[in-house]
Amino acid sequence: MFLSEEPMRARHLAMYLSKLEPHPCEDVELEQYSTDGNLASSFLSAVVSFGDLSSETVVGDLGAGNGILGIGALKIGAKKCIFLETDKKACLAISNNLSKDSLDESGIVINEFLDEKTFFPKVDLIVCNPPWGRQKEKADRPFLDLIIKNGSVTHMMHSSHSTHIRPFFESKNWTVEKYNEFDFYLPGKYSHHKKEKDSTKVGFWRLSPN
Repeated sequence: MFLSEEPMRARHLAMYLSKLEPHPCEDVELEQYSTDGNLASSFLSAVVSFGDLSSETVVGDLGAGNGILGIGALKIGAKKCIFLETDKKACLAISNNLSKDSLDESGIVINEFLDEKTFFPKVDLIVCNPPWGRQKEKADRPFLDLIIKNGSVTHMMHSSHSTHIRPFFESKNWTVEKYNEFDFYLPGKYSHHKKEKDSTKVGFWRLSPN
């Protein structure tokens, strides 16, 4: 299933990703939460199973955090990954994580706030876990707009209960498929959290232009 010269099983990928330098997760307005290694591995395994990731694939990781999705794609065998992240400390974590495994030449890190003026190169595949809009309504809209603008097959983590994703993309003549659902754990680290640990349902969404 994996594309590297030395194949990496999903369990080993999860272990590898779990050891990356973590996301600093300091800005509640950006809805910063870490994606754990097991969830990221399951997500990327699904991307491969759809046939959307090959050794020639250039990947775009939007709102990349510590780079866990894009770096996972590189470990599987993607050709290159372009990481877009607004948080400077998170960008440093991405760079450090790339350097740890000599992936520097395969990764490009763009430190920029995502809005309608953002230029992002054309890629073959987008992966992302955007803000879900719980703290700021429509916080995910710049991500959705950039996906449409880029016109590439996208695998996205988003709330399993979201009601706006399907109509938004179908109105643009895209095909939408929610193909899996997992628990997404939320550590109680921000002031508005009432529990030390909570969870919500995350859906895996595949978005493709027609």
